[in-house]
Amino acid sequence: MSVPERPRHSTARAARPRKRRVLRTALVVIGAVLVFLLGIAFARTVDDRPRPNGVVTRVRTLTPLPQSAPAQTVTVTVTSTSP
Repeated sequence: MSVPERPRHSTARAARPRKRRVLRTALVVIGAVLVFLLGIAFARTVDDRPRPNGVVTRVRTLTPLPQSAPAQTVTVTVTSTSP
């Protein structure tokens, strides 16, 4: 028994592996760029963390106490003479 021969389309078959190779290469390059950017982000995060040196800064917001009106108003006038 012989197997019937199929017509060969060399351009169609050759194009598939080439497209797959290009796609695979593009995915590898994109993955490498993403890993590189994640590495930069991690390094910046580690570099920006606070260093333990014993100094602690605390920020508080103080609310003003209520003030009452003055009991009386006094006006002071100062007069000076030139020598």
